[in-house]
Formats: sequence, C-alpha cells, structure tokens
Amino acid sequence: MVIAFFFLFGIVLGSFLNVCITRIPEGVSIVTPRSRCPRCETPIKTYDNVPVFAWLWLRGKCRSCGYPISPMYPLVELLTGILFVACYLDFGLTQATVKWLVFTCLIIVLTITDLRVRLLPDLINWPGFVVGLFLSAWVPPDGGTLFWLTLSLFHRVPPGYLLGLLDGLIGAAFGSLLLWGAAAMYKVLRGRDGMGLGDVKMMAMAGAFLGLRGTFLTILLGTLLGSIVGGAIILGLYVSGWQLALAERASRRNLGTLKVLRWMLASQYQLPLGTFLGIAALMVVYLGPLTARYVASHFFL
Repeated sequence: MVIAFFFLFGIVLGSFLNVCITRIPEGVSIVTPRSRCPRCETPIKTYDNVPVFAWLWLRGKCRSCGYPISPMYPLVELLTGILFVACYLDFGLTQATVKWLVFTCLIIVLTITDLRVRLLPDLINWPGFVVGLFLSAWVPPDGGTLFWLTLSLFHRVPPGYLLGLLDGLIGAAFGSLLLWGAAAMYKVLRGRDGMGLGDVKMMAMAGAFLGLRGTFLTILLGTLLGSIVGGAIILGLYVSGWQLALAERASRRNLGTLKVLRWMLASQYQLPLGTFLGIAALMVVYLGPLTARYVASHFFL
C-alpha cells in the first residue's frame, strides 16, 4: 500500500512537473490558465487529465480536435512515479526521503527542459539552491568527506546541521566553479561558447543537495555519459549522411573534401549537458545506496 501511494503521488506530481516544463521557459504562469489543447485551446476536462492513463485512453490525441499530444507527458508522469517508489525503497519513511523527493522533482524539470529547449531556468535553479542548503542542514549529504576533513584539520566536528550546511555550500561552489572554469577554458581554446551558464547554476543547485562527494560523482558520471552518448550521436549523424547536401555544396566550392566537411558538420551538433548531469545526479542518489549495500554485503561480510 505504501509503494502504491508513492507511485500514485509521484504520477500526480509528475503532471504538475509537466506544467512547469512546458510553461516556465515560455514565461507563462504555472497556476493559470487551466491545461488546454495547444491548437484548439479547448480546456482539458478533469477526467481527461488523469496522469498516464488519460493519454492512453485518448490514444495520444486531443478529444476535441484530434491534435497529437506529446508522449512526453505520460513518460514524465511515469518516470516521476517510478523514482518516487525508488526513493521510498532506498530511504524508507525518513527525513532523507523528503529531501530526495524534492531534489528529484527539481532535476526532472531541469533535465527535460534542457532536452526540449536547451534551457535551464533560473526560476528552478536559484530557489532550488536555497532549498537545497536548508535540506542539507536538516539532512546532511552522505559521504562524510567534510566530517573527516574538519576532524583532521580542527580535531573537532561541528554540529550536524552546520556540517550539512557547509557540505552543501562546498558542493555548490565546487560544482559551479568547476564547470565555469571548464567553460572559460573551452572558449579560450576554441573561440566560442561550449557551455551555457545554466549548467553552472544547475550544478550550484545540485551541489547544495549532494555535497562535495555527490557533486564530484555527478560531474564525473555526467561528462562520461555525455561523451559516450555524444560520440555515438555524432558517429550516427555522419554515417546517416546528416547535412549531406550542405557538405556537397561546400565541397564544390573547394572548402574541403566531402568526408572532412561531413565530419565537421556532424561534430558541431550540440548536446544538452544539463540533461546528462541531471541523469547522473539521479544515478548518484538512487544507485549510490544500492551500490553501497551490494559492496558491503559481498566484500565486507
């Protein structure tokens, strides 16, 4: 029953996250007006707004005009429900569950928004940063990095709330400054922007929740995942002949060989780093405890 409650609560909240994902980048209120069809602007009936299931019985179309409804809506709702259940299974009915449910909602909005429109809204990042520091003071991040650091340097440990707050601040500073430095170096070397400040602000927000250790793992996993997926996409674009006509026109003007031009065009394709950082952050939160339990049970019996 508890698992069912978390799933249902998750898909209902996922419906609200869809509103944030679609409206915040447009500067539209997330409260009013009611959800409506983007083409005929007919308000969606309450019984047609049931998370996940309404999309299925409407067969992905508006009841009034038949306009296709993006599958993003039920997928975000389903993902939120699954992650809420995972949070309960990992942390139980504890204060940590509240913290990571809030973090999950923020990360879902940022991850999907960045994937859709290449934007990481300040309206999510800055309030999330403040909430993250508050929740880290309430529930300190895992890892104990700052605990051992303060014990080694000062031979004493500050109160738990102060330790959590400091860990959140250091995690936010580390994550944001590391990405800012990488972006500045990329611009110096390549002469163009390779990363927006939205990624920097996102890592400040995530670091406030995750602390130093979690932030480091998030950046490590996120950049690794982005590199693997990005490389595969670039290779796929090259093999499929993406922008072939443009490359042929440039080749006829003696701007380079066709193969070189095709590869240059494919390599210019930009991927949203924030999406991969968001995926990595969720992996750190939800797979971290599972990995720790597995290692403890198999290697430290």
